[in-house]
Order: sequence, then C-alpha cells, then structure tokens
Amino acid sequence: MGGVLTGILIVASVIAVGYLAARLRILGPEVQGALTRTAYYVTNPALLFTVVAGSDIRAALGTDAPLALLSAAAVGLLYSLLSFLFFRRPVAETAVGAMASSYANANNIGIPVSLYAVGTAQHVAPVLLAQILVLAPVYLTVLGLASGSKISWQRLLLQPFANPMIIASGLGAVIAVTGWTVPELLLKPVDMLAGGAVPMVLLAFGLSLAGRAPLQKGDGRTESLVATSLKIAGMPVIVWALGRFVFGLEGQHLLAIVIMGALPTAQNVFLFASPYRRGVIVARDVILCTTLLCAGSLLVIAWLLG
Repeated sequence: MGGVLTGILIVASVIAVGYLAARLRILGPEVQGALTRTAYYVTNPALLFTVVAGSDIRAALGTDAPLALLSAAAVGLLYSLLSFLFFRRPVAETAVGAMASSYANANNIGIPVSLYAVGTAQHVAPVLLAQILVLAPVYLTVLGLASGSKISWQRLLLQPFANPMIIASGLGAVIAVTGWTVPELLLKPVDMLAGGAVPMVLLAFGLSLAGRAPLQKGDGRTESLVATSLKIAGMPVIVWALGRFVFGLEGQHLLAIVIMGALPTAQNVFLFASPYRRGVIVARDVILCTTLLCAGSLLVIAWLLG
C-alpha cells in the first residue's frame, strides 16, 4: 500500500503544480494545448515503446487485453441499461456516459501510478490497445450514427493505426517478440524523451482543472454521479472478479490489473464527445470527479490486495 500512496502523492503533487501555475497565470491556456500535443505525439509514444519493448508481451496480451475488454463491456452495458430504464437519455448521450464509466485513463494517469505503485507499466499497454483498437471505434461509430453523421468505414478502420501511441506500442511489441536488441545510439534518445512523458501530461492535466465547476444543476448531475461510481467502484470489482475467478490471476498481477480498472476516466472521452456536442458536460464532470476520487479507491485496493 505504501507504493500506491507514494504514487498517488507524487502524481497529485505534479497535478497541483500545473493547477497553481494556471491559477497564478504563470502559464496560459495555450501551454496546456502545447503540452498535450507534445505528450500525445512525442513523449508518451516514446515511453510506451520502452515499456512494451521491455515487457513479456505474450503474457500481457494473453490475459490483460481480454480482461480489459470484458470488464469495459460489462460496465458500459450496465450504464446503458440504467440510462435506458431510468435516465431515459438518447442513444448518443447514453454512449458518452457508458464510455465515461468504462474508458480508463491508462495513458496519462495509468503510467505514473503503475510505475510508482506496482513497479512496472507493462500492464498499461494491453489496456490502451484494447481501448483504442476496439472500444474507441465502437463508441465513435455509435456516436456518429446516433448523431446523423456519415461514417467512413475506411477511415474508421485505419484511424487506430494512425495513432502515434499505437504505432509506438506496435514497434515495441515487435522488439519484445523478436528479442532484438535496440542499438544504444537509437535507444538513448528514446529514453530521454520517455522521461518527460509523465510530468508533461500531469502538468497539462493540472492546467485543465483551473476554473472548472463540476456537477451543476441541470447538467446531468445524476448521470455523472452514476458513471463516476461505476468507474471508481464498480469496474474494479468486476475486474477483480474476472481476473481472480475467470483468468486465475493472483498476487502482484491481480493487484496491477485491478489498479488499471480503478483508474479515472480518460480525457479522450471528452475529446470524442465534443465534435458531436452530445454528453459533453457529463464527460467533463466524470473525468474530473473520477480523477479526484481515484486516490481513495486505489488506497482501498492496495489495502485489500497489497
């Protein structure tokens, strides 16, 4: 549990620095976009490459990716059922809520928390691959169809493979499977770039929190609270049950995948909802609430499974 607590405090401290920098107007709103783009296209792909290249990719994909898909599908379906029965929201808004309750921030928050809490980030890549290759295209298709937009199936199928993090993870997987030793002249610059990934994304997230007021009346407060509860409490329980009794996991591996399940909602949910203008406020509020509450969830998980 000490590792989880240390990881949470370190992550929270860097986020707080970004928040204070925005509140004190040391860094302007344009910095957040620059940091996010740099992390998305440069530093995070570098970090994912090094993590995947040094991991046992066969073991990770054999359990973690299917587990991530099954648990996300279960939580998404549960939210959709609640939405249709009680909230009576249209399909597009329901899809955003389902995504917010099940789409984990495996990249920005998962990497630093996993590194400090478990000692490795190798369990991040399978979750990220499952989300970008399967979950994101499915939800984007539902959003597009429900919003009356025309869907280009060619673009939809090729979109994941144009993602720099997927490309980096794929190259790392090739290295891990083949056992090829990357020359130091190539690996050192990648390691240097990877070192900037964690602080950069946490600073950018801290900047994004300044001035945000969640859970306002009339902004889908009930839906946001339900999605937050499912993401922070429901999904870890489902991941634990599947991991323990279906996949037979235990020890550190079980702890690592349950931590992945308890991660807050990814900012990508807000990005996916924004172009369609459906469920945007719910996505924003769930991202913020789950980020603030995930520390308690992670501490409980570490106490029970650590």
